[in-house]
This record gives sequence, C-alpha cells and structure tokens, in this order.
Amino acid sequence: MGELILQAKNLKTYLYLASGVVKAVDGVSFDLKRGMTLGIVGESGSGKSMTASSIMRLLPKNTGKIVEGEILFDGRNVLTLSKKELLEYRGKEVSLISQDPMTSLDPVFKVGYQMVEMIRAHRNVTVEEARAISIDSLKKVGIPNPESRMDSYPYELSGGMCQRVIIAMAISAQPKLVIADEPTTALDVTVQAQVLNLLKEMQRNLNTSIMLITHNLGIVWEMCDEVMVMYAGKTVEHTTARKLYAEALHPYTWGLLDSMPKLSQDSKTELITIPGTPPDLRLTGGCCNFYNRCPYALQVCSERVPELIEVNPGHFVACHRQSKDSTLERVGVKINA
Repeated sequence: MGELILQAKNLKTYLYLASGVVKAVDGVSFDLKRGMTLGIVGESGSGKSMTASSIMRLLPKNTGKIVEGEILFDGRNVLTLSKKELLEYRGKEVSLISQDPMTSLDPVFKVGYQMVEMIRAHRNVTVEEARAISIDSLKKVGIPNPESRMDSYPYELSGGMCQRVIIAMAISAQPKLVIADEPTTALDVTVQAQVLNLLKEMQRNLNTSIMLITHNLGIVWEMCDEVMVMYAGKTVEHTTARKLYAEALHPYTWGLLDSMPKLSQDSKTELITIPGTPPDLRLTGGCCNFYNRCPYALQVCSERVPELIEVNPGHFVACHRQSKDSTLERVGVKINA
C-alpha cells in the first residue's frame, strides 16, 4: 500500500488560444500510492479534468501543452513515452472514465465490437474470451440484457447507459490506475452506488489505484483516502479525507463544505453559496486566485501568490492566513468526522 504509482511534480498545462494563454493547470504536485484513492474536487474550470488529460497525454492537439513539470507513472516519465509506449500505457496501465461518454464511443461501431477490440489490444485473450469478459463487465455495471446490448450502437443507448459502458470498458482492462472523471454524473442514485461498489471491489481484488474527480463531496467521504482541492488551476488544500471534513483550513474548502445541503436542515432554509465567480485563467499568477471571493482576505492576498505549505503533518494549505504559527478559525458549524 505504500508504493508510489503516480507522481506529478510542478505540473503546468496551458491552453494557447487566440484570446490569450489559459493557465489550466498551474504548478500542481501530488503523489498517489498503489491501492489508494485520491479525490480531486473543485468548481468547474478549476483544472481537475485538465489534470487528468495531462496524465493521459490527451490534450487538445493544437492548443494544449504541458509547459513544465513531470508526470511519473511506476517510475517512468509519461512525458517522454513514445507513441507505441503510449498505446500500452493508455488502457492497459491507466484507464480513463471520461466525463462525456457520448464522445468516448464511436457511433459507427457496435458496443460489443469496441469492447472486444479494446480488451484484445491490452489482454492476451481470444475473441470469444474477450466477448465473455465484455458481457460480464456490462452485467457488473448494471446493464440489463448485456448480451443483446453488445449488438447495440452507442446512439441507441441513453447517456447513462453509455456511461456504464465506458466504466465497463475501464474495469475490463484491469488497469493499475483508473482515472474516473465525474463517473456517476449521468447515473441515478441506485446505479451510482453500484458503480462505486464495483470500483471498490476492483481496488480490493487488483490493488488498483483510483483518481476520482467529482463535485459530490459525499462520494469523496465514501471513496477517498486523500483529497486535493483545486481552484483556478492550483492546489489550495491537500490532506486525508477525514481530516478535510473535520479540520479543513482553506476558506475555499470551507465554502464547499458549507454549501452542502444538510439532512437535518429545514426544507425552507436558504442554501449557502460561495459569492462571486472564479477568475479568468488568462489573468492569474499575481495574487491569491480566491482573494476577491474570500471574506478573510488581507492586503497581501491581492499582492502575492500563497505557497502550498505543510501547516500540520500531512495537511498542506495555500493561504496567507494559515501557517504553522498562526491559524485562522473557521466561522460556522464544523463537520464531525
């Protein structure tokens, strides 16, 4: 459980657009151990999916570029892999459950054909064995009549069904790492639980590592060992899931936790939101990206970018108000972990 499977070191991924350079991922670093689950949370546009795309080296061809940093998988530098090595890396060693299933499946080929081809590309099995593995995987993700669904085209399935097909393809390859980008977004609550249990089972049986990108903080509590909170392309807090809920230190994390609806609150209670909007990622880099939305901001917050420092053992925070010597108390109700 202690062996590192994935490391990102000062990863910077920029998008070069006609309107300017977008700092989609701006100096992110993290480690993921074998058999563990890392959750990445944050608002839309915070850099979560772009971090996943960087790890898979699936950036927009003409605009996306990793300008700095390293990505190490099992000790190998992903950024130096050849095209042949990338084919082995994607699918067999790392599988991606993408956010948009409708664009991940080829509409002109049947679901069964695509699954069989993918499995045979990464596992030494016959067509018949690959088909049996595909049917079993579809059954595990809750698709009814999996044998007949093998002969369906993607456009004949709903978005939720396509999402389950993508998840089935990811687990059937038996990868060392699964990157799940909002894997339960298009699924109802019952199927969500089924899929999450399936990921847990695969993790137990194969010691698979999981990087889970989600907006659902309830899933983070249930699934993740560690959590990295991202905002405007940067890591603002990184610690264990239990510590994040009980002892969160960054004002942005407080806002995310406070915005969660509570089962105990009255139905007429007004929901708490984080005021303002995220910054333009073409203009970041000169100050704390959250300062214009932060009720605790000081003058220094608008003048200097805070460093990500270890305030407590294993608890990293990027905030001018938080340090080993002085900590800012959270105003509001604490969540007991």
